[in-house]
Amino acid sequence: MELRINRRALIGLGVAAALTASSFALLRTDAGTASSHREAPMIAGDPRNDNTDVYAFVSPDRADTVTLLANWIPFQEPNGGPNFYSFDTRSRYNIKIDNDGDARPDITYQWTFRDEDRRGTSTFLYNNGPVTSLDDENLLFRQRYTLKRITRHGVRTLVSDGVVAPGNVGPASMPDYATLRAQAIHGLPGGGKAFAGQADEAFFLDLRVFDLLYGGNLSEVGQDTTKGYNVSSLAVQVPAADLALRGDVRRNPVIGIWSTTDKWSPHGYTQVSRLGNPLVNEVVASAGLKDAFNALPPAKDADVAALVKRVTDPEVPKLLEALYGIKAPATPRADLVEIFLTGVAKGNGPIAADLNSQTLNKDAGRLRPAEMLRLNMTVAPAKDPNRLGVLAGDLQGFPNGRRLGDDVVDIELQALAGAATSGKLVAALTDKVDRNDKPALRSFPYIPLPSGVAVNQR
Repeated sequence: MELRINRRALIGLGVAAALTASSFALLRTDAGTASSHREAPMIAGDPRNDNTDVYAFVSPDRADTVTLLANWIPFQEPNGGPNFYSFDTRSRYNIKIDNDGDARPDITYQWTFRDEDRRGTSTFLYNNGPVTSLDDENLLFRQRYTLKRITRHGVRTLVSDGVVAPGNVGPASMPDYATLRAQAIHGLPGGGKAFAGQADEAFFLDLRVFDLLYGGNLSEVGQDTTKGYNVSSLAVQVPAADLALRGDVRRNPVIGIWSTTDKWSPHGYTQVSRLGNPLVNEVVASAGLKDAFNALPPAKDADVAALVKRVTDPEVPKLLEALYGIKAPATPRADLVEIFLTGVAKGNGPIAADLNSQTLNKDAGRLRPAEMLRLNMTVAPAKDPNRLGVLAGDLQGFPNGRRLGDDVVDIELQALAGAATSGKLVAALTDKVDRNDKPALRSFPYIPLPSGVAVNQR
């Protein structure tokens, strides 16, 4: 299969590419910290505000809805008590949607949290007996949340006193954790659903990529670094019409999605975390850009010449050529501009035939290039999903949104090596971690139950 990229996409970046070093003023690091699996220096000391992954997909069992899911607090050890993992009560956690292509949020789903802590000075325990429901008196610590939907027309509270699914303490304390998870799913006005709580770390990969790209000889592969860890998830499932511009999914099917964390300080709320496409801040942005990128709104991405250059002239292909002899594609990389900054505009062969149009997930409106995850909500769920997504002809997969089973490491490595334009995959270029050790669930919120939950509950 061949996917040809529309090179006219670079025209929209002409101004950014011509900027001088003054554009670094947009990247001052005094505004905040960073996020996403500890990939930026400052976030390592603030894990509760560390946003690790964003997923967006047409719901496989409810194709008229879209599921948006974001994770925080990486590398949670399942037995990490007595203070199990919780959201920061002084922060705002956001999933943002751009539905007109201007890189500004048109819809924001925003969670804020408060603690109910009844432990006092009498015990160190999270619970003092088996917990069989979310309101069980034996549960001594719980979090509650408010979920708001924010648009330019106003603010609507969707959930006013939701309960977060507690951390999984263990089988003696929580003999039926699956029931607790189910009780933490809240209905939304208009037929949607919301969830907040602990989950299995669904991002599967071998993080030894940072050891000279898998040891300098592809010997360090096949180890799922995140296996056995948990994260804290926030998710909504809403009708696609709730997300589309003017509610018209057929005319306006493409949305951009990213998440942020706003942390309270004496100066007010400050964005300290941002995540759209996976691995951008980990392997695209340079060390000097990482902290600042997370404080930057997507609408300013195209104004930062240093950031644009990291996409049009990326580092990883040069490393692949130096270490493995895989020839780096010619620059500037218009294919990567479409994958990361504009959406894919045109397909050849299977893509054009399947979509019956010239667009996969590039917004037809007033497009401003920006890094975000993009989803075409009219692409139906695949009956037989392929882990390599669009590169393998599965149009619902990454980079058209992101599903829990998409192998984004292999997809991005192949794309960086030029597969999106050549149509050819490099067989050896893989971390050999092809799937999560726990399969996705069949219904919302889809992300698996936390590691440590008894097998018979899955």
